[in-house]
Parts: sequence; structure tokens; C-alpha cells
Amino acid sequence: MNPADRSVPSALPAAPLVFALAVLLAATRVHHFAAIPDASWAVFFLGGLYLHRHARRAFPALMALAVLVDWAVIRSQGLSFWQHYCVSPAYWCLIGAYLLLWAGGAWVARRPLALDLRTLGRLALAVVVSAAACQLVAQGSFYWISASVAEPTVAGWWKNYTDWLPAYLGTMALYVALAAAVHAAALQLTAATAQRRDRTA
Repeated sequence: MNPADRSVPSALPAAPLVFALAVLLAATRVHHFAAIPDASWAVFFLGGLYLHRHARRAFPALMALAVLVDWAVIRSQGLSFWQHYCVSPAYWCLIGAYLLLWAGGAWVARRPLALDLRTLGRLALAVVVSAAACQLVAQGSFYWISASVAEPTVAGWWKNYTDWLPAYLGTMALYVALAAAVHAAALQLTAATAQRRDRTA
């Protein structure tokens, strides 16, 4: 079978994918269950991977949901959203940070998502690079723009960046790996079904 035939077509229904990613985002971003890490980074990466042709609607919808969840969580704590320490001018830099994750997923989707080492390598590279870039914008803007750091320094910023990046990258990689496993299972099932159909035709 041609590797291109084993890829998931880009014409998959967008609505169910948006819904699934939205549920994952909302369920993990609220931080109600400490054992379930926040999947936000992976959601935007996977959004770029599977919904790149619907970016004009899908990205703003997921971004609005992320802000809405943050608002709900902060308000549930009896705090004002606009006065919360996380909601500084740097907070809105998350739009750019998440766009970088989306771009990483979209870059992987430029070629068929086949079951081979080349695709796996491209996926791993995109996860690492887009996560590092996202952290650069998200953490960098918070460190330099918000008032949370009294005396920011380059050394302090770099330590903060490198201290937090492995955890965020690890969480994102875990969710993307789970999505890749589901993707691979779907490809195998599709191929097996096609082979059975060919034998009975």
C-alpha cells in the first residue's frame, strides 16, 4: 500500500475534532484534578495538525475557550479576573504563544501522516521546537512584562525558562504521543478494513 494511502485525510469532519479538543482543553485547564495535567499546549498543537485548514474559525474558538476557562476558574476563587496576577498585559501574549504551537502542528500536516520513522521524526521535532518557542513567548512575556518579577535579569529569566520548559514539554509530548497512538490505531484499522474489503470484492 502506498504510504500516502495510509494517512488520515485532511477532509476529516472539523466539528467533531474541534469538540474533542475543546473538551480536552476545558477538562484539563481547570486544574480541578491535580493528577490530570493541563493539555492546553497539546490541544493547540493538535489543532494545527488536524484543523489547519479551519484555522480562521478553530483557533479563535479554542483561544476564546481557554480565556473563558481561566475567567471561570479565577472567578470561582472569588477573585477579579482583571486583577489576578496572571492577567497582566503578558497574558495576551498567550495568543502568539499558542499560534506558535498551532504552526508547529500545521507544519507536520504539510505532508501525509504516514506510519513511518520520517513522520515520527518530523512530529518529534515539531513538538520540541514549537514547545520551546511557545515557552519563550509565554514565559518570557510574563517574566519581562508583568509586575510579578520585581527585578528581572537575563540570568533570572534564563533560569526560569529552563526550569519550567521540561515540565511543559513533557506534558505536551505525553498528550501528543497518546494522540499519535490513537492515530496509528485508526490507520491500522482502516488498512485492515480495506484489505478485508478487497479480498471479499
